Amino acid sequence: MATRGGAVSPASAEREDRSRSGADARIVVRRGTRFTLQAAVTVADGETVAVMGPSGAGKSTLLGALAGLIPLDEGHVRLDDRDLSAPGRTVEASRRDTVLLGQDPRLFPHLSAGENVAFGLRAHGTPRAEAAARAAELLARVGLPDAAPHRPAALSGGQQQRVAIARALAASPRLVLLDEPLTSLDTGTAGEIRSLLAELLAQVTCVLVTHDAVDAVALADRLCILEAGRVTQLGAVREVFAAPATSFVAEQAGLNRVDGIVIGGVWSADALRLPAPGVTDGAGAAVFAPGAVRVGVAGEVSWRTRVTRVDQTVGGVRVHTESPLLAVDVPLGRWAQHPLVPGADVELSLDPAAVRVIAG
Repeated sequence: MATRGGAVSPASAEREDRSRSGADARIVVRRGTRFTLQAAVTVADGETVAVMGPSGAGKSTLLGALAGLIPLDEGHVRLDDRDLSAPGRTVEASRRDTVLLGQDPRLFPHLSAGENVAFGLRAHGTPRAEAAARAAELLARVGLPDAAPHRPAALSGGQQQRVAIARALAASPRLVLLDEPLTSLDTGTAGEIRSLLAELLAQVTCVLVTHDAVDAVALADRLCILEAGRVTQLGAVREVFAAPATSFVAEQAGLNRVDGIVIGGVWSADALRLPAPGVTDGAGAAVFAPGAVRVGVAGEVSWRTRVTRVDQTVGGVRVHTESPLLAVDVPLGRWAQHPLVPGADVELSLDPAAVRVIAG
């Protein structure tokens, strides 16, 4: 809030800071006796929080509750200084200063790209010429300066998603909710739009649901892991991936996590024994890359196990084993020397220097 001379008074700045505190939510949604989402999420002003979890974890339910499309059984949703949701009371979605964008751009087929972007502005009373100018500005920002007169049918899937992003940001919403917006795009287009979103979301308060760790690293400040309706890990993105609290997180980070126990500075699980200096006695996990495991080679830490599955990869194969459950990346050359099939016994080894033992 500026004074006539353009300066910001301390009192005004303080009021503005309080009114732009971001989103705070404690969400409880019950689906009969089958499933309950019980999650607390806070998003600071200008922050992006990514949400990841397996199918059925409650990610879309979380976004629906934040958007005002799903009522709460318990808890609250607050945005800045406004109470938006509570049990039995919900501000309707169109009045929450919140926008939800999913995999499907859902553009109006009978409107041009420019009219689609301007639609929300016009609905809120912005004069036609001003809305059109704002739409043209946003289309240029998303790399479509000449798309305004074209209808969605004349645009590619990637172009339609760019238009949808421009439309989502047109009215300068206080909270942007993104539900896997890159899933339906090819790799090249997804990379381009990911770069675009990284720029556009820098000044936006956002919750991003994604299944791709690359999205989380590129776009988010913090990462919230949701499993079976509960938050199982929350923190800075790279810190979460570096110390995965569950096997799901380890898999997303491209790592193995083997749960065991630490006693006297030694971690153990099944036949594995590894040094764990500085780790407190109790539950602990060994975290290491699939490429750190060697097949058919004796080492300081060796064990025999059984192959459960073999997946083809670009550089070779990924072998999955039991006792313990883990993944092993085998280059094509090595695979030719030691071809394995499900059910086969295999000797594995691991260099302790390639392993990080963490508590919990």
